[in-house]
Amino acid sequence: MRTIFIAVLLGGILAGCTNSNKQTTDNNMEQKLTLTQEWDKVFPLSEKVNHKKVTFETQYGLTLAADLYTPKEVREVKDVNGVKKLPAIAVSGPFGAVKEQCSGLYAMKMAERGFVALAFDPSYTGESSGEPRRTASPDINTEDFLAAVDFLSKQDNVDAEKIGIIGICGWGGIALNAAAADTRIKATVASTMYDMTRVSGNDYNDAFDVEEARHKNRENLSKQRLADPNAMAGGVLDTVPPQAPRFVHDYFDYYKTPRGYHKRSGNSNDGWRVIGTQAYANSRFLYYINEIRSAVLVMHGADAHSRYFGEAAYHYMVDGKAEGYKFVGEPNPNPENKQLLIIPDASHCDLYDGGYEEKAGKGQPKNMIPWDKLAEFFAQYLI
Repeated sequence: MRTIFIAVLLGGILAGCTNSNKQTTDNNMEQKLTLTQEWDKVFPLSEKVNHKKVTFETQYGLTLAADLYTPKEVREVKDVNGVKKLPAIAVSGPFGAVKEQCSGLYAMKMAERGFVALAFDPSYTGESSGEPRRTASPDINTEDFLAAVDFLSKQDNVDAEKIGIIGICGWGGIALNAAAADTRIKATVASTMYDMTRVSGNDYNDAFDVEEARHKNRENLSKQRLADPNAMAGGVLDTVPPQAPRFVHDYFDYYKTPRGYHKRSGNSNDGWRVIGTQAYANSRFLYYINEIRSAVLVMHGADAHSRYFGEAAYHYMVDGKAEGYKFVGEPNPNPENKQLLIIPDASHCDLYDGGYEEKAGKGQPKNMIPWDKLAEFFAQYLI
């Protein structure tokens, strides 16, 4: 009887909240942003796509800035009342990057292949709103993806039943969490992914996966909140010693050189707030991904230091258990639409933009990202 009473009471509270907030709309939550209008991406604009700057709102009252890419040539799409409806994809990442870097490149490449694609700056970063800057939240960052799906669903040229997402690096884990939460997301790609909750709590390769180490980290962050809550952790190193691990060199080669440097990118400059990811350390994004029924492709480089994140996520998603995760769930009800794609010879950052190699002292682009494979995946499950 007590359970029934609580359920009725909660239902009444939720209904009351819904009624009392009838007047809350996207328009009265919107914050006016000053957006850069000139092309300032780290990649050239494709002649095959149209581009425009847009904004949209999240349920937390934050306004996100984004780039909307649409194909100039539209092929065999759903036609509703004379309007051509296209499948759409929302893209974000890496963690600490901006839409002018690789998320924009991914979006543009998907638009070249027939999709409406939206690359957005997460809350508190880039041109999006939110103070203090470069702050993270498991809830807010997941909502960023869901709000992007809201925005795409309302576009006249988008088929709201055919929307997917791409999360790159740290946003790969966030994308999987969003796909587990929102059944409107019909296909998800997690590229060169980090599980930011796992690495925030346990460090790389779970080196601090003991209570004592986690307690020390919590203690340090707790003290930091009083000492200087706005202190920055620093971005990618300005100089890298030769003996540093390969991935440290890879990050420098992308974020600190003309290949990928951007003035609004935290990774290219002063980084993240020291306490900006405090909530991540005590959360776990992947708890329910074994219940994702929609299609998922996990793509990782064979030589990436982060490969263990992607492989563990894939195996937990399919089997309900994986090395490095204490939680155990049931096997996935739809394992047949889950894929793990390992790119030979690719490092973590090679999947940011296809990779670069040094020739005569000048970085020359490679092409290690299988753009057509990604398009085929989305075509299979969105078209």
